[in-house]
Amino acid sequence: MKQQIGFIGLGAMGSGMAANLLAKGWPLTVWARRNQEAALKLVSAGAGQAATPRALAEGCDIVLLCVTGSPQVEAVVKGPEGLAAAGKPLLIVDCSTSNPSSTIAIAAELAAQGVTLIDAPLARTPKEAAEGKLDVMVGGVAEAVARARPVLEAFAARVVHTGPTGSGHTMKLLNNFISMGYSAIYSEALTLGAKAGLTPQVFNSVISGSRMDCGFYQAFFDFVLHRNENAQRFAIVNALKDMTYLASFAQAAGIANPVGAVVRNGFATAVATGHGEKFVPALSDIVAGLNGVSLVVPAAE
Repeated sequence: MKQQIGFIGLGAMGSGMAANLLAKGWPLTVWARRNQEAALKLVSAGAGQAATPRALAEGCDIVLLCVTGSPQVEAVVKGPEGLAAAGKPLLIVDCSTSNPSSTIAIAAELAAQGVTLIDAPLARTPKEAAEGKLDVMVGGVAEAVARARPVLEAFAARVVHTGPTGSGHTMKLLNNFISMGYSAIYSEALTLGAKAGLTPQVFNSVISGSRMDCGFYQAFFDFVLHRNENAQRFAIVNALKDMTYLASFAQAAGIANPVGAVVRNGFATAVATGHGEKFVPALSDIVAGLNGVSLVVPAAE
């Protein structure tokens, strides 16, 4: 008999993940704080719906979280109506992008209550979430990871065990540091080019297909060149959150991370100037605008 699965966090990523769990035969119960539309869609497809995280935990063996970050994880785990209040052995799989130090602390606190928490953050986009082709980085003891793996494989093409609890979230921050670092570099390079009269089209004709090309570049430039707003659905405010977690991690580890600080400040500037809800490729327009140039080539009359 399959284990009962609970799911909290039905946003752009979570709704696709939960739909795959249901489609692949996992008994599913959901709890949604905000996205009732996604919850009702899953219920109509056969999922159950719980009134509180505690009620969800009472009927489940494994609970997956796909919320914004550490404060949201703590909110659904702790408290009188939280998951831990169910008072039963439970495996919690945190697929959010959380602060590793918070993850390690919560896992230790839960272990004393007989609850296991492992971290399983995600790479790729809502498109791959819907297709069941995400990459998952899992931190936790081997036994818990083995128990979670068949569940994760319902929405993942690749599951990598990164090490102990917290290591998945650390690897996710490094992954996002690289991608947000590229975003900052592309944005600055495009602005310098525009100032010198080099259009994004000329820039792309040199970089695309070269050694500097990659999947992330193609998604970013799908927005720059074709104005595809959905090319990379990751909000600038969330990029800032992740770069802030990286700064916290580096500080706790006693590591100098000057490049990370520069990247974080680039996103902080974008948020401070009112652009936090835009998606990451829009950073290119924000940086260009702050420097008095535009990346949008006027249409020929």
